[in-house]
Amino acid sequence: MSNMDGDEVQDDRGSREEWTLLFWTSLAVIIPVVITLWCSTQRSKRKIHTKEFFRKSKHGWHYTDLFHKPTYCCVCSQHILNGAFCDCCGVCADEQCLRRADRSLVCKEIMAPPRSNGTSEHHWVRGNVPLASYCLVCELQCGTQPKLCDFRCIWCQSTVHDDCIPSMTDRGRCDLGEFRSLIIPHPYLYNVNKLRRRHPEDYSKLGSSCGRGWTPVLVLANTRSGNNMGDDLLKQFRILLNPVQVFDLSKLAPSKALQLCTLLPPGSVRVLVCGGDGTVGWVLDAIDAMKLKGQDPFIPQVTILPLGTGNDLSNTLGWGSGYAGEIAVEQVLRNILDAEVVKMDRWKVQVASKGLYFRKPKVLSMNNYFSVGPDALMALNFHTHREKTPSFFSSRILNKVVYFLYGTKDCLVQECKDLDKRIELELDGERVRLPSLEGVIVCNIGYWGGGCRLWEGMGDEPCPPTRLDDGLLEVVGVFGSFHCAQIQVKMANPVRLGQAHTVRLVLKSSRMPMQVDGEPWAQGPCTITITHKTQVHMLYHGGEQTDDDDDDDDADTSASETESPGPHDSPRPRGARL
Repeated sequence: MSNMDGDEVQDDRGSREEWTLLFWTSLAVIIPVVITLWCSTQRSKRKIHTKEFFRKSKHGWHYTDLFHKPTYCCVCSQHILNGAFCDCCGVCADEQCLRRADRSLVCKEIMAPPRSNGTSEHHWVRGNVPLASYCLVCELQCGTQPKLCDFRCIWCQSTVHDDCIPSMTDRGRCDLGEFRSLIIPHPYLYNVNKLRRRHPEDYSKLGSSCGRGWTPVLVLANTRSGNNMGDDLLKQFRILLNPVQVFDLSKLAPSKALQLCTLLPPGSVRVLVCGGDGTVGWVLDAIDAMKLKGQDPFIPQVTILPLGTGNDLSNTLGWGSGYAGEIAVEQVLRNILDAEVVKMDRWKVQVASKGLYFRKPKVLSMNNYFSVGPDALMALNFHTHREKTPSFFSSRILNKVVYFLYGTKDCLVQECKDLDKRIELELDGERVRLPSLEGVIVCNIGYWGGGCRLWEGMGDEPCPPTRLDDGLLEVVGVFGSFHCAQIQVKMANPVRLGQAHTVRLVLKSSRMPMQVDGEPWAQGPCTITITHKTQVHMLYHGGEQTDDDDDDDDADTSASETESPGPHDSPRPRGARL
């Protein structure tokens, strides 16, 4: 009997221990989950409140979890690892001091009255000066002490030591620094706002007070282009320029951003487009819309900072095949100051589908090239997959790898085989007899396919010279994806079909991939007509040449010795100086 009672006691004790273990195990699991959920909820609430606070603030606040260099709070002077910074004036603050910083520290004013003598004042911000900056007074390095020290003017970017600022001569006068000819001063917009009549002559008179050779630049950045550098560039340009000059095209269309041109002296504005060839085309279409509104005197000159994948137009104009931060933004602005103005043709591509006689033809604008065949098929496959998973295509190198894979696939499948039997081609009204081709490419610029000089090919054969403003298109054929690859590495020449002012292409049967400036689609039987549309003013940068350019120049030299071209037969990339 006693043995049975002992067994029952042991069973009860064992069950209690099991329940106790289960309770503490459950508690150990549940408590961290509850704490995590509570923290997540609080973080979400704080994020919503912070976002609302940022939206209402006059500063351009951005929150960061880790500053990329030693940073000090502009309010409490303490070293901070994370917090918020203003991308217009450069003020930094930790989370506890953020609201106080917002109230007490003034941001860049895009519009403010001038001083009585017509000049602008320095706007000093203390601490966090750029690395390798030097004092305006003693010319020694600033920001060398591990604390909040020294001052920086957010307009002219001058830096001064704490001890040197009282000894500054003409302490309050700011000349806007190195890029004064590109910045819209805040007194200018204030004076424009005071004008009763708004005529181009009035803007020119106001512009004369901004100095001789004043050519303000507007920055239009597509934050979704190529390697997603647009956000960082917007922040850097807002620091160097007036924030009113810098536009995010994901939030504001180019047509609205370009209306600022109508408040500036006619013919003085330059527009820097940060994006790929598609973004450039978007901006140029908006400029065409300005012409339709009768705003011709205010049409700007356009330059490019290439952020896309191909960037063939940028390459043609001397701005490079892609920007990845290898040069400072300050150097980009210096290059704009030194650039030359050239004219460039734009073309109208009219697509009339067969059998749809009562529907208006689709009309597109072309700056670079039109193509039907394997390169358009690669672009269509790439575009289709990028629309499904855009986050996967955020690297320029990865994008080119994907293009290569699609090209390799087409070498095996040959979806565009026997194109010469499916189309008819006319150049200036004359029918062209086609060899056995898989693709036809119509070019307006010198580069194609991400940096290839298509018309020149290997450069071993003389060919007619080309220009950006000659009103002529170059038409070539390719035998397939493998032939395209050979042309890109200068192992083959394209099939030169001719030059023309008007190109007409008839797709008689089946569906074929087509593209205009990298925007692809699948097209059924139709008639394509390409005619001249207009000309635009672009900026050409005659910087250092690449090895490819040297080779091409040698080829152009040998060709010129053979053909003896006239004075107007200059190589296309240089365009025509105004």
